[in-house]
Amino acid sequence: MGFFDKLKAGLAKTKKAFVAGIDAIFGSYRDVGEELFEELEELLVCSDIGAETAMEVLDTLRDKIHDERITNPEDAKNALFEILRDMIGDGEEIVYEKGRMTVILVIGVNGVGKTTSIAKMAYDIKRKGKKVLLAAADTFRAAAIDQLSVWADRAGVELIAQNEGSDPAAVVYDAAAAAKKRGTDVLIIDTAGRLHNKKNLMNELEKIDRVVSRELPDAIRETLLVLDATTGQNAVIQAKEFKNAADITGLVLTKLDGTAKGGIVISIKKELGIPVKFIGVGEKIDDLQAFNADEFVGALFEK
Repeated sequence: MGFFDKLKAGLAKTKKAFVAGIDAIFGSYRDVGEELFEELEELLVCSDIGAETAMEVLDTLRDKIHDERITNPEDAKNALFEILRDMIGDGEEIVYEKGRMTVILVIGVNGVGKTTSIAKMAYDIKRKGKKVLLAAADTFRAAAIDQLSVWADRAGVELIAQNEGSDPAAVVYDAAAAAKKRGTDVLIIDTAGRLHNKKNLMNELEKIDRVVSRELPDAIRETLLVLDATTGQNAVIQAKEFKNAADITGLVLTKLDGTAKGGIVISIKKELGIPVKFIGVGEKIDDLQAFNADEFVGALFEK
């Protein structure tokens, strides 16, 4: 099964609850009035698009209906889909340049699938012909290093690690040295999954940043936040908190196959302005790939 087919299957719950719900609402009215909008607002909010984004969607839809003199519910529904497609926007891929290393720092709370996502990301990047190295800088969580080691073997990539409790910045120093020596294209750094103490998190990320800046001054930099799609609006709240502690350049959205609330993609993009760069729709090593907006929209909205 190709990834597009996996994506369609993974978004089946969202499509059934969200898109089918929209079809049902517009199919039950003969004209476009406030009762329709009230039902639509409830559906959008329940699909985890978020109250603020839902209101913006509806206001835009009202304007579009007025400006284009739309009276038919089916035409109004198509206008709604166009608005949602525009909000999802275009995907942004990780930047790679010949002769320059790309360093990806990965952050996120424990339990969102951060460690497995790193290995899956490495596998996807490796399939594109890049030489990938992992750094196990999450040295505080019990068994985090062992877990990443197992997944690194599955992905077929090398791992730089020290003992549990080691200084994360020291691990990154070793990984940077190894990356330069081995001609690595992409270095992916795992970090501790903490947010409860923002000051400690910021201090740790600043130390890692200083090491990378000193040892790999010409590297392209990415900071990716891993979020669990099944947590809905809690994921948006997490993203806002992490955004205050780190310069996030993109998101990795996991477990989209486990939720009927895939509208979270729209909410995150609209409320945070941070692009989704990878999405996961399963547990296998090849079930996380670079986010393609056209494929996502096609899997969600096309019949």
